[in-house]
Amino acid sequence: MTGVRVVAVLFALCAIYLGILGVLMLARPGTVSMAAGAPLLFGLELAGPYMFLLMALVAVVVAWGLVKRKNIARHAAMLIAIAGIVMLVPPVSAASVSINTKQLVFSGLGIIVRVVVAWHLGRYDTAQQFRRTQ
Repeated sequence: MTGVRVVAVLFALCAIYLGILGVLMLARPGTVSMAAGAPLLFGLELAGPYMFLLMALVAVVVAWGLVKRKNIARHAAMLIAIAGIVMLVPPVSAASVSINTKQLVFSGLGIIVRVVVAWHLGRYDTAQQFRRTQ
């Protein structure tokens, strides 16, 4: 139960970060670089501030669904985590070939966090928490 709350808080923090960046980009263009969202958006940041706000909304909905124990939110969170793992494989590979320690550590840490999220949400006992009791 605590693990699901931690994952929900993680999604909520990402939503807050993306939301603040999106609002700043709309209110004061040029103050924040679109590259600030690259670790979370994986190329979608090029679509502009509205993509930041849309992904912040998605993260809020997933976080709220996890808190309310909605099974679809659990599946969405697992899908988002797995997609993030896939998107982080090329940066980790490039960092290991070029021996870029800083990028390797941050990208590797991103993979580790996403694997832990997907693993925890996919566990049998966690899935049982999301089952409806009759």
